[in-house]
Amino acid sequence: MMVAGHAVSKGVASGKVLISETPISFLGGIDPKTGIIMEKDHPKKGVSIADRVFIFPHGKGSTVGSYVIYSLKKNNVAPCAMINLAAETIVAVGAIISDIPLVDRLEQDPFAIFHDGDPVEVDGTRGVVWGSDIVSVDMRR
Repeated sequence: MMVAGHAVSKGVASGKVLISETPISFLGGIDPKTGIIMEKDHPKKGVSIADRVFIFPHGKGSTVGSYVIYSLKKNNVAPCAMINLAAETIVAVGAIISDIPLVDRLEQDPFAIFHDGDPVEVDGTRGVVWGSDIVSVDMRR
């Protein structure tokens, strides 16, 4: 099934979902050499975002976060794609300069329809997300 959203950064990538229900700071929150979340008190501290479809509400913190995303890509530990509720400039610029597909403003709440480990495809060019197990929230109840 397909879920439409808003295209932010072009490209297509497939991978397994990693969800962070809390915003994240890329500067100081993720190790640019390993891709491991290291933000103090973050629920996913110690987990790597490398090669995952990273779903999080939005970024926070310094504009240097864009360059941390770029460093993640250069170090081969970046997420293969990202999905935000509403991408802000730091994450959008980081995704664009790093060629990481980014989609936001999905027509369904990504935290309700995706789970850690779900296989999905993100098409940042068309602004859609594909997943074999995506069903409407009402059908899951």
